[in-house]
Amino acid sequence: MQATLAQPAVNGVPLQSGDDNLPPEVLRQRACTELLRQAAMRAGLLAQDDPVPIDGATSPAAAAAIEALLDRELAVPEPSDEACRRHYAAHPGRHAVGERVQARHMLFAVTPGIDLAPLRQRAEDCLIDLRCEDGDSRFAQVARETSNCPSGAEGGQLGWLRAEDCAPEFARELFGSQEVGVLPRLVHSRFGLHVVEVLAREPGAVPSFDTVRTAVAQSLRQQSYVTAARQYLQLLADEARIDGIDLDAAATPLVQ
Repeated sequence: MQATLAQPAVNGVPLQSGDDNLPPEVLRQRACTELLRQAAMRAGLLAQDDPVPIDGATSPAAAAAIEALLDRELAVPEPSDEACRRHYAAHPGRHAVGERVQARHMLFAVTPGIDLAPLRQRAEDCLIDLRCEDGDSRFAQVARETSNCPSGAEGGQLGWLRAEDCAPEFARELFGSQEVGVLPRLVHSRFGLHVVEVLAREPGAVPSFDTVRTAVAQSLRQQSYVTAARQYLQLLADEARIDGIDLDAAATPLVQ
């Protein structure tokens, strides 16, 4: 007989209804939220009778308590001027103004109930195939046949894009390097998995450090916050009973 897989839960609190089949990324996010909700209860910031989240939605009181808990528990240092200058020098194009990328893509959409393993395999196979091709028409043909995005009808063309035109996680991959051609790895976004080809880049103007010092400092604060939150959540997970889900199974951040 085949063993029955444990339903995803944190300390006995289920993360989905019995007939749901949620993607691992969604379950990981729900698990992290539930770890924080329970920690807020133990800290006396949230009533013990706070309702269990329904479809991942916490109560307003739980959301406020989690925010208060993180404010109390996470130590986020203020970046020094020297650290900001080093970050600015190491990433000269990150704050460029007016940078544009001409790109095309194909989308392997993640929808509720879809089996992610074969979807990822299809996307990876497509990526490898296209990186080994040398023909301009091949990408357009595969996009028309495969992509779940309406742009597939146009060969995957997205036109000229600025960072603000894209979902943040898509923009990070598109503008985070100076590569031209089919990007060497799948791009993950809230919509699914993308195979992306950069056709051309137009560099933007790089402002002076003094102009972007505030933005650089905020970026470093966010990095510190995410690191501290990961560490805190790992401590909570080590002390909890986690069933049916592996919080370390993917590179997706534990907190967004």
